[in-house]
Amino acid sequence: MEVLESSAWVIYHFYMDSLANMTVNQQSHPHFITQIDVSSESTNSAPANRQSALSDISICMRSMLAAQDRQNELLEELVGQISQMHRQRMHELATWKQANPDLSYFCRLAADKLGKVQTDMLSTITTEVEDGFENFLDSEYALGEFVDRFGPRFAHLNGLLQVLAQLGNAPDFVTHQQTNIRES
Repeated sequence: MEVLESSAWVIYHFYMDSLANMTVNQQSHPHFITQIDVSSESTNSAPANRQSALSDISICMRSMLAAQDRQNELLEELVGQISQMHRQRMHELATWKQANPDLSYFCRLAADKLGKVQTDMLSTITTEVEDGFENFLDSEYALGEFVDRFGPRFAHLNGLLQVLAQLGNAPDFVTHQQTNIRES
């Protein structure tokens, strides 16, 4: 606080001394006052500077628009490639299902049963997390033990379920059931 008071005192006395030393006819100013040139030359160059600035902005906007157009073209090309790959994959999957209708049906059944196993495993995991949450925060060993116990099995189960669900998706499952009902 004392430093602030002494700084204010110094600034005040410097300002007062500067004012006292100035005379009415004197052109000198204290160093903290600046001069601004307001001659007629600066007003004539203002429209030119404004036109130059507008031209620069226009050029920048055009280049941004061109870049955005190029980006849109690339996105359209990417979407086309992805959709082509997806159609090819769906065609291959449909071909496999037509060649193996029984296996597709059993894949669907297996996916349904493993889905129940996954649900049970998720229930166990969530209970374990709820019970051991404080322990996991305090002990990296406990958290590592939990991840080691459930992580790999859960990841592998998810992978198996994904493959089985793709190979035995619902439309083929319904078709296979309808075929079996007609045969019965």
